[in-house]
Amino acid sequence: MSLLCCIEYRLDPFKTDAFEVYAQDWLEIIPACGGRLIGYFMPHEGTNDVALGLIEFDTLAAYEAYRIRLREDERGGENFSLAKEERFILQERRTFLRRVTR
Repeated sequence: MSLLCCIEYRLDPFKTDAFEVYAQDWLEIIPACGGRLIGYFMPHEGTNDVALGLIEFDTLAAYEAYRIRLREDERGGENFSLAKEERFILQERRTFLRRVTR
């Protein structure tokens, strides 16, 4: 059973361009650290302060191993620091979902 990690970001709506640069960096970092990146999704119409990141893992243990690699990754660390310094993310929530099958 695979798990989908859905990361919901609440953004500063005046800093979405900065968040998009941050998300673009994850497009390379996440797969290099072992996550199957579905993608990052930016606000387009309607709500202007919500973005999503979707990453798939085989198991929760695979996710936990990925998180360790991500914390040790130099580019990952730089991206986390950028978000902290620029403060374009106001809130971040993770939800783990499983696919419905028969």
